Amino acid sequence: MSRSIRTLGALAACTIATTIGLTGCGGDDAATTGGAGGSAPVKVGLITKTETNPFFVKMKEGAESAAKAEGAELMTAAGKFDGDNAGQITAIENMVAAGVKGILITPSDSKAIVPAIQKARSAGVMVIALDSPTEPQDATDALFATDNLKAGELIGQYAKAAMAGKPAKIATLDLAPGVAVGQLRHDGFLKGFGIAEGDPSIVCSQDTGGDQAKGQTAMENCLQKAPDINVVYTINEPAALGAYTALKAKGREKEVLVVSVDGGCTGTRAVQSGEIAATSQQYPLKMADQGVKAVVAFGKSGTKVSGYTDTGVTLITDKPADGVDAKDTAFGLQNCWG
Repeated sequence: MSRSIRTLGALAACTIATTIGLTGCGGDDAATTGGAGGSAPVKVGLITKTETNPFFVKMKEGAESAAKAEGAELMTAAGKFDGDNAGQITAIENMVAAGVKGILITPSDSKAIVPAIQKARSAGVMVIALDSPTEPQDATDALFATDNLKAGELIGQYAKAAMAGKPAKIATLDLAPGVAVGQLRHDGFLKGFGIAEGDPSIVCSQDTGGDQAKGQTAMENCLQKAPDINVVYTINEPAALGAYTALKAKGREKEVLVVSVDGGCTGTRAVQSGEIAATSQQYPLKMADQGVKAVVAFGKSGTKVSGYTDTGVTLITDKPADGVDAKDTAFGLQNCWG
């Protein structure tokens, strides 16, 4: 690990000093100094939902690369699981105590994290949400993210076109209550498909937490409830692969259209092999890179970023549908993560 990068456990019990020489919280015991004239580097905090999801692994890699290029010191933390709001609160408090100039965060709970963010901002720390907005969105100084509504809309449009007028029996495999990114993707899918919440074509809805095993269980439950499902919307590609496993066990994998969001390398290969029909690819490395640079600029000049920065989304499929712009999996594999 670079000596300019320090990892904080989300529920770390250690006390973090406000001096440059940090100790006892994981990572190296001595922080680097650098910058013009030997001044201390700008400290940047990154808090992701988990350490294991490939999306957040890539985001961390992007932040590490940007911090190295900018001569900044990066501190990182993550929840123990997707939804670990308490862990993220602890990480915010630890990073503020350590003297970060800015925190980049993918909030696990879009509403419950807001008081901790407000406290950090009141202490003079700039806070930027990555990937997932807070509720309200202006609880952070800025948001660098995929347009998750658009990501959902793209796969909804694709699914509608691919069905070519055939009556749809839709299962939605969602994330969890209270997570804005999940709601936005779900709403976007419905918008793209041209239906409203509660439409009779939606025959089953289950939460998966974005987990492959839970996606499989959710799909099994939906197939018990409605065996004639022919369209499956999934919050992400792990949930999609879980759904595919359940469909294959019933011999229905070739009869059901599965669409998803993320564009990780595993998911993109699943599009290439036909397990997933299409996915909306997003770019976590870009979010982190731009976020670190924004914090460094704030640390050096006091200039804050504000508002929403769209980091892009692309529909990936090898079976294009009329009227829906898309790139093939060759493009997807060149730009995937994980």
